[in-house]
Amino acid sequence: MSSLKERSNRKNEKGLTLFEKYLSLWVGLCIVAGIFLGKIAPGVARFMDGLAIYVGEAPVVSIPIAVCLFFMMYPIMVKIDFAEVLKAGKNTRPVGLTLFVNWAIKPFSMYAISILFLGTVFVGFIGTDVTDYVKMPLGLDLPVGATHGAGTVVLVDGVKTLAVPLWRSYLAGCILLGIAPCTAMVLVWGYLAKGNDGHTLVMVAINSLTMLFLYGPLGGFLLGVGRLPVPWQALLLSIGIYVALPLVAGYFSRRWILRVKGEQWFKERFLPVLTPVTIVALLVTLVLLFSFKGDVILSNPLTILWIAIPLFIQTNLIFWLAYGLARVLRLTYEDAAPSAMIGASNHFEVAIATSVMLFGLASGAALATVVGVLIEVPVMLLLVGICKRTRHWFRAEETADLVSLQEGVEETAANPGIK
Repeated sequence: MSSLKERSNRKNEKGLTLFEKYLSLWVGLCIVAGIFLGKIAPGVARFMDGLAIYVGEAPVVSIPIAVCLFFMMYPIMVKIDFAEVLKAGKNTRPVGLTLFVNWAIKPFSMYAISILFLGTVFVGFIGTDVTDYVKMPLGLDLPVGATHGAGTVVLVDGVKTLAVPLWRSYLAGCILLGIAPCTAMVLVWGYLAKGNDGHTLVMVAINSLTMLFLYGPLGGFLLGVGRLPVPWQALLLSIGIYVALPLVAGYFSRRWILRVKGEQWFKERFLPVLTPVTIVALLVTLVLLFSFKGDVILSNPLTILWIAIPLFIQTNLIFWLAYGLARVLRLTYEDAAPSAMIGASNHFEVAIATSVMLFGLASGAALATVVGVLIEVPVMLLLVGICKRTRHWFRAEETADLVSLQEGVEETAANPGIK
């Protein structure tokens, strides 16, 4: 028995692959590579950004980003057993807590924290008069000099563009992160914290489905409150391309592979191949992003810090809120840990894709979403450690089962008519 337990512990210690364990390092290297590429070959990023599907004069879908983001999202979707979603209703408290924190609290707290720091505390460092040039909203055709929200229509290289305050562009990226809860990596965080893997997987599925309905309206509402352009059509289109498409592809390919190759081949041969592919696609996207933001970073290297601070505070706030509510609701540790980390983690793949689609590869919004990736791994590993050290705050799963059984026996004894 002890040797079996030791093997289980060694398996838990693996947890992260080489790519996942050092993701922050790879992101840092991509920042350097992107800045270097932007300096020696500035036309490369512009050329890649120009490879897009246009509607009128508006580049709606960046083809390179769409390809990269599909390979980021597909492995998340193909892991989901959608039959498990139907079983989630049997344990409504952790599911309800996660949905409440993710969609009723997190988007609005992210907006409040970001506008406090970016629009007030750090605005002097970012620059009150510094502007960012973002794409015109899809379907909007205003004359040069017209205003839209906090932006002014200007011509850049002969193309109509919105000039907005740079800090508001960063705010937009933070908003898009705040309304995108839970990534594939949260499956790893729950696993390392020895949480309920079933609950984590179910919540990934439910969040993916919920995003189809709430991401667009919430994004449009909060971007509008922040006096930023609200391209409703592009928001909905981004969900269709970056969530619905890989969701459908994952669902049908999973069914086909399981039927043809079997579950063992699917888990042991197919899924391990996808993880490095996903991260490589992410890193390629980051090189493109930073190749176009090199000038901003070099001229103000503290930019990353100004964006990272509100994101760090938001992540910890949501974690402790969900973790505390889980204790109030008397959840087991196995459900409390992933519930808190699902809310704290961001679906940065969708946030990056949406920011690029809405505001452009060179926008401050895209840069802000990339900073979300930069801090994701170290912060989430910190929270995993907190969960493991505070496990005694909650009942264990086995204890909870015994308590439920005892309560049932006591209720039956008190009411003999109940069977």
